[in-house]
Amino acid sequence: MQKPSKRDLVSIDDLSSAEIMALFRHADEFRADLRAWSHLCRGSIMATLFMEPSTRTRLSFESAMLRLGGGVISAADPATTSFAKGESLADTVRVVGGSYADIVVVRHPQDGAARVAAQYARVPVVNGGDGAHEHPTQTLCDLYTLWREKGGLEGLDVVLCGDLRYSRTVHSFAYALARFKANIVTIPYPGFEMPAHVLERLRREFGVQAAVASVGELPGIAVENSAAYLTASRPHQLALFTRLDAVEVERIDAIYMTRAQRERHRGESTVGYPRLSKDSMKSELMRDARIMHALPRIDEIAYEIDDDPRSVYFQQAGLGVPIRMALMAFQLGAIELDAEPPALSSTDPGLKFPAAGIRCRNERCVTNGEGVAYLVGDFRVVVEWPPRLACGYCGQEMDAPFVGSGTTQRFHRHDAPLAKRITPEHRVYFESEEQARAAGFHDGA
Repeated sequence: MQKPSKRDLVSIDDLSSAEIMALFRHADEFRADLRAWSHLCRGSIMATLFMEPSTRTRLSFESAMLRLGGGVISAADPATTSFAKGESLADTVRVVGGSYADIVVVRHPQDGAARVAAQYARVPVVNGGDGAHEHPTQTLCDLYTLWREKGGLEGLDVVLCGDLRYSRTVHSFAYALARFKANIVTIPYPGFEMPAHVLERLRREFGVQAAVASVGELPGIAVENSAAYLTASRPHQLALFTRLDAVEVERIDAIYMTRAQRERHRGESTVGYPRLSKDSMKSELMRDARIMHALPRIDEIAYEIDDDPRSVYFQQAGLGVPIRMALMAFQLGAIELDAEPPALSSTDPGLKFPAAGIRCRNERCVTNGEGVAYLVGDFRVVVEWPPRLACGYCGQEMDAPFVGSGTTQRFHRHDAPLAKRITPEHRVYFESEEQARAAGFHDGA
């Protein structure tokens, strides 16, 4: 088996749209007979390093590797590993991602941890969920399910409902839906709306615009003025957004329910959380809808609709095996994808900053957690003027109103003429004058 150059999957952005569709086609082949592929990855070993609880993600990965003919080693309880002794993720993957295993799947409670694993492991790394950041293989599974159920993705109206603030599956799924020109209707539980940085990225990278949405009667999940319509595929919606009129949702192709992510909450109440029931399913909007959920559910989907043919969440979980088979077979070089990769990877280095310089504000970011001892801030410029940066680990965005020169060690406000004369390769960004001085820079005024 000839291995390709190392391909990590930290973010759904690490796969091009063409590669995703190619994976779907391979997954369909695998799904036709799951027992027929045990020759593909014989001799390969997958390690699962799960620092958070999991049932479906870990077991579907392990099932996928076993069906490909490979072996599995697993660290499923952090209390029984060297993490409990204080070992860093970087050190762990340096050991495991080598002679121990040929591919590593990581789940970790801190945002951006999967990128750390990809940086330090010598073998391909798959993000099995990192904090509230992303869960790209769940996104692959979600897209694959929707593609199979609806015969395509473009132009679909997909409702994202519940905890949209802390759900990493929703964040990854929203980016992917926008990429494939699907429309998104958000119905969050109050106080758990989609994070501003997710909405900003949808607007900036995919041209998504937002308007108030009217979804009519959906008992149990929608209240007045609770919905928003996000579209990148219907130009006339831009005018609606400008006038702040309500978009009348005429149909729903799928509802993606999310549980309250209590492990990441700070004691917020979830009384009156959205719940799908038989009454919800009677709405005319729901006639051709598919009910999806990443599972586990708590009480947001009533058991009484499990047998409804529109409820596909258990099929969705089952499709995790063939799509993960396709992904790992590709990463291990057992199959090829007739598609070009994306121009940029989420693991490509950005701008490095010293410890005294700009730091990510996200307290859940791995750079402010276990990585504080060994990671240097790594940012990407997402808007040049006025400068706006995104953390290369967790994606959190922040403004940087002061720009310094790495050659003169002087800093200026971003709107000063001298600031714009600094060549991009010599720019250093700061959130405040105090931060710039702490890094050894002097006022260039």
